[in-house]
Amino acid sequence: MTGKDSVVLVDKDTTPQIMATSEKGVTLATVESQPNKAAERGKAMRQVIAAFVANLGTINTGLIFGFSAVVIPQLQASDSLIPVDESQSSWVASLSAIGTPIGCLLSGYVMDNFGRKKALIVTQIPTIIGWIVIACASNVEMIYAGRVLTGFGSGMVGAPARVYTSEVTQPHLRGMLCALASTGISLGVLIQYTLGAYTTWKFLSGVSIIVPVAALIFMLFMPETPNYLVSKQKPETARKSLARLRGSSYNIDREVEQLQSFAAKTNASGKKKLSLRETIQALVHPSCLKPFAILTIYFMMYQFSGVNTITFYAVEIFRDSGTTMDKNTCTILLGVVRLFFTIIGAILLRRCGRRPLTFISGIGCGFTMVGLGVYLKFKHQWDMADPPIEPTATWFPVACIFIFITTCTVGFLVVPWVMIGELYPMKVRGLVGGFTTCMAHSFVFIVVKTYPFLTHVLERHGTFILYGCFSFLGTVFFYLCLPETKGKTLQEIEDYFSGRTKTLKKTKPGSNNQQDGQQLLANGTKPSVLSPQKNALLP
Repeated sequence: MTGKDSVVLVDKDTTPQIMATSEKGVTLATVESQPNKAAERGKAMRQVIAAFVANLGTINTGLIFGFSAVVIPQLQASDSLIPVDESQSSWVASLSAIGTPIGCLLSGYVMDNFGRKKALIVTQIPTIIGWIVIACASNVEMIYAGRVLTGFGSGMVGAPARVYTSEVTQPHLRGMLCALASTGISLGVLIQYTLGAYTTWKFLSGVSIIVPVAALIFMLFMPETPNYLVSKQKPETARKSLARLRGSSYNIDREVEQLQSFAAKTNASGKKKLSLRETIQALVHPSCLKPFAILTIYFMMYQFSGVNTITFYAVEIFRDSGTTMDKNTCTILLGVVRLFFTIIGAILLRRCGRRPLTFISGIGCGFTMVGLGVYLKFKHQWDMADPPIEPTATWFPVACIFIFITTCTVGFLVVPWVMIGELYPMKVRGLVGGFTTCMAHSFVFIVVKTYPFLTHVLERHGTFILYGCFSFLGTVFFYLCLPETKGKTLQEIEDYFSGRTKTLKKTKPGSNNQQDGQQLLANGTKPSVLSPQKNALLP
């Protein structure tokens, strides 16, 4: 075959790009296929809808978080139908976090063995039952039981919602859409703060049932994730799922082939179900242990920054801060600020990445908690003076709380939850995601339950200063250990933690390995230079 008869075969979804390289003074022209961006990106709206439905259940988590802040003052009121003391109040606030870790562990098993979609459906059932029990409560024990059930459901929804979202979305949308979970939680908190200021806690419980019911119904119409289907050797079903998630113009076969290739490389599709030994081996592999350690420490540091103490005890904290503003109004505004900056955080996550937002939260939370603690120290001295001194600058503690929520929300309340769906290997993503959310909510329980105890031991001002110190310590850890996953595929992230690649950073243009127009292969060797030959086709 001569050059006249030659034809160049180019993938219909790629466009040729002419690359000029020079070797020994001779300029060679090579044709390099570059993916067509239009074919690479599917329909964004379909992915947004799927992510939104998957995260409806997270609104219920916010309802659970915000419920104690408004129900405790009502239960402690003199005309309460179910009067409670300080110890019972702390149990009402913290018991939801006892059921949550159990739900987290169970959700991981359900996800990996029955699918992400079924896990998201099943999780709504205990939540619905829990809200009904609270709405019908005639004693504090029934409230306890309802809080445990709702917490159990909240734990079950956390990991599946984030894993489902990460697996049905493409990298350019994944960070922003995975943050919908945090947005849902903030929305739920705002709903409870707002309705709780004007209604009774029984009515509030009844209204809260609507969210898990809606989440269950809408999820019935969503597809299973293509990653899960490929891992279970169902490529045809995965193609149908991708067709619904990406649209007809998208190159579905290419993505399925990529998923199959990666599953084969990681032995994620060898069997429909991993044996116990294989599961343990996957759990102790560095690709699992490294991100688990990073996220566990992340959640510990951010919970001990005091965020859920503020959320669960918002009305009490505003009351005790000495501000002249109405405590319920402050609480509602706090919910608005939290929701607004959660949305801002989701947008910034796509533009700025995970590390910068985390640093903003760590430094901001540290300074505001220390500032609040110092003010409360002076207020304590003013109260103990004889005669008592009228507090001044009562706006300062309110400003500290609002700035704390602002800085905490853009990073701490978004980043680690997004990374649950990003960092773990496909084989055990559901199981380890459940372990991680279990640890996260265990820290929630510890922080919320120990807050009354710490206020007795360290006083209220000492407690907030301690929270600020945890934030500063966490910032140092994040700077040293937290990877940047912005714009990376799940496969690239898994390769990094498995040791198959050394870094997640992009190669700088003009670096040594690109000066001659060549890039290193995965094994560190350079590709061979193609030389043109007369009357011959390039391979």
